[in-house]
Amino acid sequence: MIIVNFIFMCIIFGTTFLAIKVGVDAGAPPFFSAGSRFVLAGLLILIWMTWKKKASFSLLLRKEMWLIGLGLTAGTFSLLYWAEQYVSSGTAAILSATAPIVIILLQMVMYRDRVERSKIVGCFISLAGVAVLVLPQVSLGSDRLWLLGCLAILLGQLFYAGGALYSKKVISRFSDISPIAQNAAQMCCGGVMMLVLSVCSERVHLESLLSLQAIGSQMYLIVIGSMVGHTIFYWLVANTNPLFPSMWLYISPFIAVGIGSLLYNEALSIYTIIGAVLTIVGLVVVNTGLLGARKRETFLAKGISPERAAHRSSEG
Repeated sequence: MIIVNFIFMCIIFGTTFLAIKVGVDAGAPPFFSAGSRFVLAGLLILIWMTWKKKASFSLLLRKEMWLIGLGLTAGTFSLLYWAEQYVSSGTAAILSATAPIVIILLQMVMYRDRVERSKIVGCFISLAGVAVLVLPQVSLGSDRLWLLGCLAILLGQLFYAGGALYSKKVISRFSDISPIAQNAAQMCCGGVMMLVLSVCSERVHLESLLSLQAIGSQMYLIVIGSMVGHTIFYWLVANTNPLFPSMWLYISPFIAVGIGSLLYNEALSIYTIIGAVLTIVGLVVVNTGLLGARKRETFLAKGISPERAAHRSSEG
């Protein structure tokens, strides 16, 4: 069941980038689409959690939820939705996969954290992947809006990194409140921010929202992307460990590139493939040390030394 859910989650997260692309290409305003998606998804989850007596709507009044919502939802997805007007869904997925790299770089610069050499090497590999993906297009005289879209997605990962680091502190501080409820609340708060941004910067035409593509995109993103996908993610965290579900980042970009090419005729160049491979290889290198640390913690918690565990494994 764990493997089935993991595969299902990877497919969901890999296809959401194309769903966003379909919606914005159909004429749906990006900020309004993103804001309404997360407000509705967050409210539905929060209503369910409140009915189960595992949360309260008072969460929406906490400033922490608004700050997390600014980082994880508003800052990240407003830029992603805007960028996908000009960038393919596959490229958007690859650039979005750099989030863990940005988190490490932010820890190094702002918090002066000591980082293992392997993680630094992994960061450089992933950044090389981004360079291979972006720089050839720039040299070929690619559209300026395409380049701005790529930069916007990377800036969004900076928002995500800040939100992720801050949310880690908040989750530990509010350990008596379900992380699922906290995530629902921050989605609502971030969604409201994007709706305000939409009111200030977009013209929302009813006909653009009622097209089959726009409605289908929004329903898929609300129900499958935000509700089902994130519920599976937290279920996997609860039934495995915090690292295993995050491995979707190794798989979903390739799913996004393939689905975009097959179903939406997005261009698939050698630079896209090489950029994707380098970005994911960098992520694997970055997380190798973390995976080893998690395993060691698990063995020690069970009173088994890692050396003894390795000996058991070699014995079959």
